[in-house]
Amino acid sequence: MSFLLDGGSRVWPRPIDLAAFPADVEREIRRLLQLSPHVPPTLEDMWYLLDLVWDELGCDPEKPLADNVAAFYAHPVWVLNGLFIEQDAVSMGHRMALANWVAGQGEGIHTVLDFGGGFGTLARVLASRCPGTMVLVYEPYARVPERASPSPMPNLAYTDTLAGSVDCLVAMDVLEHVSDPLDVLSQMGSSVRSGGLLLVANNFYPCIKCHLPRNYHLRYTFRLFARLMGFQYLGRCEGSHAEAYRKARNSAAPWVLVRLTEYLSRLAYPFFWLVHRAYRRLKRPV
Repeated sequence: MSFLLDGGSRVWPRPIDLAAFPADVEREIRRLLQLSPHVPPTLEDMWYLLDLVWDELGCDPEKPLADNVAAFYAHPVWVLNGLFIEQDAVSMGHRMALANWVAGQGEGIHTVLDFGGGFGTLARVLASRCPGTMVLVYEPYARVPERASPSPMPNLAYTDTLAGSVDCLVAMDVLEHVSDPLDVLSQMGSSVRSGGLLLVANNFYPCIKCHLPRNYHLRYTFRLFARLMGFQYLGRCEGSHAEAYRKARNSAAPWVLVRLTEYLSRLAYPFFWLVHRAYRRLKRPV
């Protein structure tokens, strides 16, 4: 069943099956599409719709643990965002780049954890590209229909816990959304075996309202905190904004040092931002 707007026009060039979604989810997706500046939505349109729902639910970036913020991440707008990603060549290109990087690591990658995997798109790409690898998705806000792959894959499953020691953990556009990204990074680190890999893509920029301003300082200091958590920087993932790290030691730095460094990073952020902006102006063609 193709997903059609009222009047019969197809939303995206490729058909979308919404049969697995409850009626309330489909109704909300239709409402949002009617409010979208363009159909099919562009990336900027998706940002607009995410901001719209953020405001409708009364979310406050200064209160990221409030119940309405949890309601935001469980809202059907994220289903629509997942559908958009699977139709957008650039978004899928980023995910394919991550999957290719993991596949290129050889036979030592038996388990991959997609942390904050949401709609499951990246996990499905990973499971398809790495058929000999078990891909687990951890997503605390996942709705039940999101847990069903359009075509069941024997090497893909959702998990409700972070227990275990995986060979590779992937986190794509997660940490900019959370109230305490360093605590979440610590959870990620505890889930990776010694010598295992961390592949993380961050977007500490004000693209949308749910990117919390309190986290913008990590734009310049994330690698330092990864090192404090015991990870060695390996390089960028070609074709994506993700960075690759290897778990070099099991013990992280003392939390008092991590929090002190976080405090100093926040203090230094305005200076880093001014220097960065000045550098970009100098690099701009005359």
